Amino acid sequence: MSAETVSRYVTRNTRILSGEPIITGTRTSVRAIVGLWRMGIMPEEIPNHFPF
Repeated sequence: MSAETVSRYVTRNTRILSGEPIITGTRTSVRAIVGLWRMGIMPEEIPNHFPF
């Protein structure tokens, strides 16, 4: 398994989403979170859009 810590909250793992940056401990991509934010979703509401 090839895992890389990008920051305290973001990692990359070649086995998860082909190595796309994800939130540590989840399969939620950083891209998905940024996409919701760009659509105008308030940061407090973003977690409601994912099955945690």
